[in-house]
Amino acid sequence: MKRKLRPAKVFYAFLIILSLANILIYATDTTYIYKALIYQQVGIDDLNLFSSREVKKGLAGQKWAQSKQYNKKKLSDTLRKTLEETESVAFLVIKNDSIHYEKYWDGYSDTSLSNPFSVTKSIVGLLVGIAIDEGKINSVEQHVSDFLPEFKEGRKAEITIKHLLQMASGLDFMESYNTPFNYTTESYYGDDLKKLVSKLKVIEAPGSVYRYKSGDTQVLGLILAKATGMTISEYASQKLWQKLGVARSALWSLDKVNGVEKAYCCYYTNAPDLAKIGKLILQNGKFNGEQLISSDYLKASLTPNNLPGTNGSKTNFYGYQWWLLNRNGQVIYCARGLAGQYLMVIPSRNIIIVRLGKKRNREKQGEFSTDILIYADEVVKLFD
Repeated sequence: MKRKLRPAKVFYAFLIILSLANILIYATDTTYIYKALIYQQVGIDDLNLFSSREVKKGLAGQKWAQSKQYNKKKLSDTLRKTLEETESVAFLVIKNDSIHYEKYWDGYSDTSLSNPFSVTKSIVGLLVGIAIDEGKINSVEQHVSDFLPEFKEGRKAEITIKHLLQMASGLDFMESYNTPFNYTTESYYGDDLKKLVSKLKVIEAPGSVYRYKSGDTQVLGLILAKATGMTISEYASQKLWQKLGVARSALWSLDKVNGVEKAYCCYYTNAPDLAKIGKLILQNGKFNGEQLISSDYLKASLTPNNLPGTNGSKTNFYGYQWWLLNRNGQVIYCARGLAGQYLMVIPSRNIIIVRLGKKRNREKQGEFSTDILIYADEVVKLFD
């Protein structure tokens, strides 16, 4: 006859297991796991979970003009269905410098701040170019070790800024969202990004393989702060955000109070202001008559790096922190983030698309989920 465990014994066994788990978490310096377990899913409305720093707007905001055809065209069934099924919160189409279509859902508006996730990487890439233009950074070939002493030893000393821009540093930051015990989760919920970066090791020859990883962009953020003597929020404000005539200041999440910006994500802004970055791209780095970023650097940013990927094939879809989509004979420049945050620039049509929301399609064609392909195809059909 089997004995039943008494409730008291089960309770004490649970306490012992819980205590051992806590000891292990503290011993391995993974206390970020508590936040990860509490919140579980990252979301576009996580702003209040973390400290943030303001990226200040200029004194005079410039609203987008509205086309005479503003919101007059009916979306195709395919486009409407995709926007609704992926729980979109904002959809904006700008052509020839005026808004042709604009819609918001779920209580969001043209001023609502939300997390564009890795769209932020593309903004950081632009800031690096501005710092090079100003002479704060010598060139993309400058070594990371000139700015960060923890990169002076071993194979880390081989890493250049270009390697980081191309996602080819060789560092062991593995992009993963499947388990809480990884660098991706630690960078989001942890409170010491500098320490995390210092732990990274080189596992591939720098410059030899394209491997997408948020850690490369985080290192770029630390370099920018060191090179400019400012926080990257201050630098973004002075050199970019104030000059774009945005309507609202942005907020950039930090790892802790007065800490370091999460350079790989978490630049909270809204759809119309984000579209100003698209206008900067369309105008080859010029805005309101001022060259904010050199056209040469921008051209390099939007050129495939052609490095071998992890499967050996050439990377024809990524430049310097920007995605490149070849669709129906035209190149589309994309800044994209988790759950389908998209800024898309179609130069051949003079079109900018911003889509923000809570989901994206799981199906993929190559490196792109099918929803972004639908947005590109359907918008061109409708507004060409």
